Amino acid sequence: MNFRLNQIPERTEKPRSFGLTMVMDKGLGIAATRDFLSVAAPYVDIVKLGFGTSMVTDRLKEKIEIYQEHNIPVYFGGTLFEAFLIRNQIDDYIGILKEYGLSHVEVSDGSIIIPHLEKCGYIEKLSKIVTVFSEVGSKDATHIMPPYKWIELMKAELEAGATYVIAEAREAGNVGIYRGSGEVREGLVQEILTQIPYEKIIWEAPQKAQQVYFLELLSANVNLGNLAPSEVIPLEAMRIGLRGDTFHLYLNKEKDSK
Repeated sequence: MNFRLNQIPERTEKPRSFGLTMVMDKGLGIAATRDFLSVAAPYVDIVKLGFGTSMVTDRLKEKIEIYQEHNIPVYFGGTLFEAFLIRNQIDDYIGILKEYGLSHVEVSDGSIIIPHLEKCGYIEKLSKIVTVFSEVGSKDATHIMPPYKWIELMKAELEAGATYVIAEAREAGNVGIYRGSGEVREGLVQEILTQIPYEKIIWEAPQKAQQVYFLELLSANVNLGNLAPSEVIPLEAMRIGLRGDTFHLYLNKEKDSK
């Protein structure tokens, strides 16, 4: 913090176990990565190299090492996991994780159908060697799961060894926990929270209105994902009430509670 200001909510400190900001890097260059981290590194907890971009990103190892120099874990998007899996190359994928020194992995089934018992098997297998984020929800907007199914899948994947479950929304924030308009499926979210600890869920929330919703619902230390690099500083300001959308969220809380 550059200034001292009263009535600012307390943020968890890095390395955080919750209050995470997960950034989606869709192809930043080496210089852009360094420039991004020069201002935003304190607020970035995890970086996902979106979907299959890592396959076609030049100087990939160098780029990953830049993030690692800042103690920021990097993982490949779940779509790449699915691409290897559907081609029966999961052992090759594990070899690539080791080659690039990755300590985190995403296990998802947003683009292909994986029997859930089999998916949990991959989570269990991978959790023995890396930290697993498992993504729940389909990228198909026509595939609507009832709340009980979300809860059932999330519980099973956490029990299988996932450290966090990611609530699917895609990079646009218009599927899964959101309607096609980007509006939050509030009933779904609140039903999930009756059974799954909020500290264990990363809500994909690329749109500002979605971020505001979760900040108002779950506090400054909610886990949010799929942030564009340019949105990290704006989000951190919004987390602590220094943007118009959350300006009054933390003011006079002590007074109001008396």
